Order: sequence, then structure tokens, then C-alpha cells
Amino acid sequence: MKPKILLVEDDQDLGMVLKQYLEFSDFEVNWIANPEEILKNKKQIDQYQLAILDVMLPVIDGFELSKEIRKTSDIPFLFLTAKGQSIDRILGLKLGADDYITKPCEPEELILRIKNILKRQQNSTKAIIKLGNYSFIPSQFQLLFNDETTQLTEKESELLLLLSKNNQKIINRKEILETLWGENDYFLGRSLDVFMTRLRKYFQKDERIKFDSVRGIGFKVEFPE
Repeated sequence: MKPKILLVEDDQDLGMVLKQYLEFSDFEVNWIANPEEILKNKKQIDQYQLAILDVMLPVIDGFELSKEIRKTSDIPFLFLTAKGQSIDRILGLKLGADDYITKPCEPEELILRIKNILKRQQNSTKAIIKLGNYSFIPSQFQLLFNDETTQLTEKESELLLLLSKNNQKIINRKEILETLWGENDYFLGRSLDVFMTRLRKYFQKDERIKFDSVRGIGFKVEFPE
């Protein structure tokens, strides 16, 4: 079965080119130019394996659209925009985007990024991982503490899974960035810091758990065994 992709792009020429290229690359694509159609039928979002959202959309921009989608779906999404400003890139990643690509982009690069996202999804484990007094369910992006459930974004879940596999070891920033985002980039590094701050807050109820920054290298996380 072909992976189904939701493409939200108001530029008619670009939308047609991307749709044709994605279909040529063995994806099933539903191209929508008006984001209001998504808002009217949010329940249908889960039929897709991935959403590609243009940031500069009419009526509601891609960032706001992603927030609406997240209210009912955990579908991974990728931002597509002609704006190269760092603030847009950081904002997109803060919203939980799985990737971000700037127009004009090479179709081959877009396909590669899509395949990487889908591969990470398929490789997610269904196991429950004990982290101190917390239980982590990677496949559901959930962190449990007693009767409390914290719903993580997919990127937060991927980062936590990577850190848990390197428990009590120093892990290099470059390794994290290249593993989760596919590149070592200054602005992605700033976004990584935001994700680490979030994870620290999620685990603050177990004082034994440590999220330490190792200056000039990366991070060291300690979960009690």
C-alpha cells in the first residue's frame, strides 16, 4: 500500500509539480490549496501518514494550521516555505514539526526527508520503557507518572528515546541533530535546546533524573536503573 500524504500548498504551479513528483515516487497524494478544507474535516487527517504544510497559506498560516491538526491527530508534518528566516524555522520546530524545508527545494531532497520521517515512524517501538518513576511509551508519544499522562510531540518522543538508549553516557549534539533532523545546523541546535528544556520539566517530579549539559560537547542524561 502506498503511503498517503496530505499536501497543503496554495501555489498552483508548485502544488502540481510536487503532487506529480510525489506520485511518481510511489506516494498517494491529496493536494489541497485551501486550508479551510482541512479545518472542516479534521477527522479525516488520520488517514494520512504525513502532512506537508506550506507556511504562507491564505486565511490561516501553516503554523496555526499545524496547531489545529495537533488537537485531533498525531500525524507527523513537514513545513514547506519560501521564507528562510531563522525565526520561522525555530517556530516550526517548536510546534513539533518533524522536518522543515525551504523553497525552492530539490524534489529529491524532499522525498528523502519524507522517507526518513516515515522510516522513523515504522521503527518506533511499542515497548514501555521505565525511566525512574516514569513510564515512557514511544509508540504513543506518552510519558506516564502515576495517574498523570503527558502527551509528547513525535520529535520529543524521538529525542527521549535516543537519550534513554544513551543513559549515563555523554551524547554529542552533532549526533543528536544528525540522527533526528538529518543535519547539524545552528538554528536546529537552538531548537534542540528548547526540546531539552521541555524534557527537564517533564521529569522534574523525580529528583534522581538528571539532564546535564556538557559544555562544548552535548548532553548527559541519567535515569536511575
